[in-house]
Amino acid sequence: MLRLALYQPDIPQNTGTLLRMAACLGVAVEIIEPAGFDVSDRHLRRSGLDYLDHVPVTRHRSWDAFAAWRQAQGLRLVLATTRGALPYTEFRYRDGDCLLMGRESAGVPDAVHAAADARVVVPIRADLRSLNIAVCAAMVVGEALRQTEGFPGGF
Repeated sequence: MLRLALYQPDIPQNTGTLLRMAACLGVAVEIIEPAGFDVSDRHLRRSGLDYLDHVPVTRHRSWDAFAAWRQAQGLRLVLATTRGALPYTEFRYRDGDCLLMGRESAGVPDAVHAAADARVVVPIRADLRSLNIAVCAAMVVGEALRQTEGFPGGF
């Protein structure tokens, strides 16, 4: 199963959108705290609607706790970043990859960037700064599922 990791998410509506996408596509979600909002089940339910019951969500109290968990699981970490050199469509994903999205406001710090096993970029026009995190995640997750033949229903 693919995993979508959210590094200290800032915006609850984006997190809700990502939880809904993950539920629909059969992707587990890892939330790396602290977040910029209350990530209690009550608040996630408000933004994730009734889809929260259909997605495995694990909350990690810090980057260090997530990193230790990931290491113990033996998961490859693929960071989507504007500083990535390889377009996300050219990377070879594997079932079980953990796809990491940074904060909406600041991405990830250098130490997190360096900890990634791979760094991919969604190419955009040079005169614009970035895509919405939910749009970027949907593109990367979709490509990873396509490559690993992981779409629900065998599509």
